[in-house]
Amino acid sequence: MWDAKVAVAYLDKHARSASHGKCAAYVRKAIEAGGVRLHRHTSAKDYGESLIAAGFAVEEASILNAGDVVVIQPIAGHRHGHVAMYDGAKWVSDFKQRNGLYPSESYRRLTPAFTIYRHP
Repeated sequence: MWDAKVAVAYLDKHARSASHGKCAAYVRKAIEAGGVRLHRHTSAKDYGESLIAAGFAVEEASILNAGDVVVIQPIAGHRHGHVAMYDGAKWVSDFKQRNGLYPSESYRRLTPAFTIYRHP
């Protein structure tokens, strides 16, 4: 049974102040702490299928909920893309993102495609 509060608490507790390139592992572990098992992937960009298989659905609403997960496609220099979870106030991956959905200036400048997933 999915518990978004447990997943968010796990991620907030373990996230660092700056990225160290482990977004997929941190977010996967948080989702699993929340009660949903995911297939493991090397690249963050590949987690969409696993989220769908685990009961998440693509979310198109503009209002975010704690526990929503974003999968962002790759950009030059970041071939694995990015994944993060919304904690109710900010996006968190392996670090607490200070500037919204995109994790860095290069992502904000290039605005690659992304998909938001929500567990019902």
